[in-house]
This record gives sequence, C-alpha cells and structure tokens, in this order.
Amino acid sequence: MKNQKQLETILYSTVGVAVLLVIAIAVNLIFSRVSARVDLTADRVYTLSKGTKAVLSKLDTPVQIRFYFSQSAPDLDPGLRTYAQRVEDLLSEYRLASKGKLEIKKLDPKPDSEAEDSANLDGVEGQMIQVGGDKLYFGLAISALDAKAAIPFIAPQRERLLEYDLTRAITQVVRPTKPTLGIMSGLPVFGEMNPMMMMRGGGRQEPWVFVNELKADFNVKEVQLTADKIDDDINLLVVLYPKAISEAAQYAIDQFLLRGGKLIAFLDPLSMFDQGNNPMNPLQAAAGSGASMDRLLKAWGLEFDIAKVVSDKRFLTEMQDPRTGRPQSNPSVLSLTQAAMDTNDVATTQLGRMILPFAGHFTGSPVEGLKQTVLLHSSPDSQLTDKMMAQFGATEEFKASGTEYKLAVRLSGDFKSAFPDGKPSADAKAEDKTEPAAEGSHLKESKKGSMVVLVGDADMLHHSAFAQVRDLFGQRIMIPFAANLTFLQNIVEQVGGDEDLIDIRSRATLNRPFTRVREMQAKAELAYESKIRELEKDLSDTQQKINELQRAKGEGQQAILSEEQKQEIQQFQRKRADVNRELKELRKTLRQDVDSLENSTKWLNILGMPLVVTFTGIVIAAFKRKRTAAK
Repeated sequence: MKNQKQLETILYSTVGVAVLLVIAIAVNLIFSRVSARVDLTADRVYTLSKGTKAVLSKLDTPVQIRFYFSQSAPDLDPGLRTYAQRVEDLLSEYRLASKGKLEIKKLDPKPDSEAEDSANLDGVEGQMIQVGGDKLYFGLAISALDAKAAIPFIAPQRERLLEYDLTRAITQVVRPTKPTLGIMSGLPVFGEMNPMMMMRGGGRQEPWVFVNELKADFNVKEVQLTADKIDDDINLLVVLYPKAISEAAQYAIDQFLLRGGKLIAFLDPLSMFDQGNNPMNPLQAAAGSGASMDRLLKAWGLEFDIAKVVSDKRFLTEMQDPRTGRPQSNPSVLSLTQAAMDTNDVATTQLGRMILPFAGHFTGSPVEGLKQTVLLHSSPDSQLTDKMMAQFGATEEFKASGTEYKLAVRLSGDFKSAFPDGKPSADAKAEDKTEPAAEGSHLKESKKGSMVVLVGDADMLHHSAFAQVRDLFGQRIMIPFAANLTFLQNIVEQVGGDEDLIDIRSRATLNRPFTRVREMQAKAELAYESKIRELEKDLSDTQQKINELQRAKGEGQQAILSEEQKQEIQQFQRKRADVNRELKELRKTLRQDVDSLENSTKWLNILGMPLVVTFTGIVIAAFKRKRTAAK
C-alpha cells in the first residue's frame, strides 16, 4: 500500500511537470508572435511620441523604409549590433502604428551583392571601419512614390534624436513641397570666405548648423540687411542680430508682417561672433556690439536694452576659466531649465536645458490689439550687468533684483504699421523723411492676425552654445547637449511649419537637473560673495600701493627708497600673500560646501526611496507578526 502511494505521487508529479512544460511552450509560441514593450522610463523615451503617431496616422500613401545593416560583417562591435536591434525594434513600432501604410524592409549589404548596390543608389554609403576590410552599412532610406530621403549613417551618439530624424524623413517624402523661409542676419551664418583659412589650405567657412538643419524642412533664402522688400514667396522670416539695421529694412519687415508674414527675431546686447569689431581689441567687442530693431519694437510697445545683459545666480553656467583652467561660475551665461520656461506653451513645454550667453531682456507692455506670451524668463535671483564687465566674467556686487526678466516673448494679434506716414526716404538729408506711397501699396495695419517671436540672444544659435559637432566616417554629426536648436525649430514649426514635429524633437534633449541644488548653491554663493569681494578689493588696494612705491623708484633711479619705504613694500607684499591665501581658502570652502550639498542631495535621491520601502516593509511585517501572535 505504501509503495502504491509513492508510485501515485511520482506519477502525478511527472504528469504535472509535463503539463506545465506543454503550457510554457504553448504560451511561448503564442506570445512570440506578439510584439509588446513596457516603457518604465520617466520621460517615456522608448514610446512613440504623439507627434510621430499623428504623422503616421495621416499617411495616405504607402511608404517603404529600407533598413541597411551589415549584420554579417566580421568583428562587428557588439555595442553597435545591440543598437541595431533597438533601431529594428523602433521600426517595428512605426510599422504597427502606421496600420499597414508603412513597409519595413531589412537588408544586409554584403560585398558585391544587390543589397549593396541598392544601398549606394539610396544614398546610404558604406563606411570603412578598418584598412583593407569590408565596409559597414548602417542607415535608412525612406521612399514614397517618386520622393526619397535617406539617413546615410545612424550614429549611436544621436540615439535620442533617432525618432525625430526618422519621422522628419517620412514627412519629407509624403510632403515633397517645402515652404520658403528667409534668413536676414548681421552674422556670417551662411558661411564666408576666411583669408586665414585659405592661407592654411582651407576654404569657405561652413554655414552655421541651424541653417543646414532648417534647409532639411524649408527652402531657405538669404535676405540682406539692406533689403527694402521681402520677397512674396517668403512666409516666415528669421532675423538674427540685425546690427545697425536701416529704417528701409525695418519698413520692409513691417510691411511683410502686415501682409500676413511671420517673424522670429534674435536680438542681442553682446555678440561674441560680431566680426565688425576689432579682434585685436577685446574691449571693442562689447563697446561696439548690440543689435535691436528700435523702430519696430517701439510701435509694438516694447524696448530692448543693448547696454545690459541679464545675470542670474540660479541659472548660472559652470565654465572653465581660460587663464587658470579652474571651474568658474558665470552668471551672465544662462543655463535655463524648465523653471525658466512657459510649460503651458507647446514650443517650450518639454524643452531641456537651454544656454543663452550674455542675453538681453525686453521691457514694456504690448500696445492695444497685441497679446504677449513670455516664453523664457530669468529667476528672481537675477540682476542686470553692464555688458563690458560681463564680457570678462565680472559682475558688479550681486544684488538679486527679485525681477523675472523677459528673455523671449511672443506677440500675436493685429499689428499696426511702425511707419504710419509711409516708406522712409532713402535720402537721409531730405527734410521729408518719408516717400509718398503708391496707391494701395502701403499697409497701415495687418490684413489678418500675425505673430512675432522676439529672443534676447543671437549667439545661442551658434553650435558651440548647444552641441558638439564631430566628423564621423566622413560626415559631420551634431550631438546636442542643450535644446537651443530644438527651441528654434519648435518656434519655426509652430509659426510656419508642422507642429507634429515639436513633440518629437523636444524629447531629444530632455535632462533632469538638480534644480533644488542649484537654488541652494545660489544662496550659498551669495553668502560668501560679500567676503570674497571685500578680500578682492583689499588685494587690489594693496597691489596699487606696491605699484605706487615701485613707480617712485623707477623714475630714472632719481628716487632712492629709504629703509622705511623698503619695509613698507615688504609689508604690503606679505599682506598681498596673506590676502591671496585667505581668498584661495574661502573659494575652496565655498566649492566644498557646494559639492557637499550636491552630493548629499544626490545620495538622498538615490537612497531615499529604497530606505522608505525597507522601513515600510519592516513595519508591515511587524504588524502582521503581532496580529498572528494575538491569534
């Protein structure tokens, strides 16, 4: 009887294991045909954005994506193979979201194969990864009817931009006709012939990165600062650093706006790329720089001060001092976070960090008929600094103004002409500064509501302010570390383009700065600043005394220093050394306090939740044990 019971137990166990195995195999077979992913990231970076889903839902013609990857290449980097799998997963998500309108074709361009010929015809060129070895293909080609676009090489460094690059390529093939955008600039944004580069064997300077990026979505036309009319085919005008812009050009912008055009203007109190200044005299960079459009701004009810820049202790930027190599905080180079942006506006709601070097601010209230939206602003821990001092990283004694200065604003509504009497005369000496307008040619108010976006900084659009540009396999690859370009593209799309791309692009540069740490750091620096300035003034006075005593000695050796004067110089020199040492220790203490504050906050963020969960588990376990013991 006992043996029979043991046999039944073994039999039931064997049958149970076999049944579970069959169930596991069946479940595996069923779910292997189902593609599903769970995205647990805070920013949903592995989930298709609403913008991409909107673009795919509007597809009315079949689109084919050819994914070229050298899967069988020998000695392939495992990291690249893993990234290729992520790209393939993303393409599968696109195919599912398109509801049958998108076809994905995966090709392995082996040497001398039809797939390799197809890749070359599609503009996906193989990259030589080692001398004498096979070429590596890793790119995409998108086609619809007769239109075609390509991503020649999918750089892993641009993974956060992959969805945007892919969706933009799809929009390019389904909407092959591009709108026209004009750029009017006082800076060499289209590139120029550089004599120094030509002497070294180089040629024309490359256009600024933002120009090439806009060319992917628009027909970009250069408009001169001296233009007296904006071409009729231009619907959107970007004005960048309009230094010494003439009244005739402002009139052209005025009439362009009134006939329904849209305007985005980047003004600036201090541009480090203004080549009109003498590079041999760094003081002239600040003294001779500054760009505004006073006549137009006044008509809209606003003013822009080109003598001051905004300094902010909460949004300061950590930079390297070129003289000492040590890290240095520069409050005049603003690193704006979401706290400085309008989170209710589609153009700025998801932006990451933006960097604005030496930005100006807007004051005033818009005239009747116009609505103002503040897109970017400083914190209350800010002040206005003379641009000459800001250029060299110096500020007056910092006193927080408590004001949130307006760094970027949008005006919308019905605009009225800044030139009510007509076109200004080209002859500046003429008594009558206006020319009689032809019948019906001069507009006094907008035909329909229009829009103007004003930004208080132009240097933010130079790639050095927002990205690293590298040469990778013979191609220029842009790797953004700030959202400056994203901000421009969002505004451009919002004003005159496709708003679906805004949501995708904004995810590419999202970051999570320790905003609380930054606020506490600003307060700590303010506490030390008065003492640092006091020591710096003491040091300056001491050095001045030493210079005066030594100057007396150097006048043809006519003056011979007495023993008392020599002792006085030595005393001042010792004092200078003591002040230098105390100043160094004070700065070191400040750095240690800030680092300690940052580290403690980080560890609190890292360990806080596990500790809370552990403590909660212990409490629940103790409570259950107590209830069990009571029974």
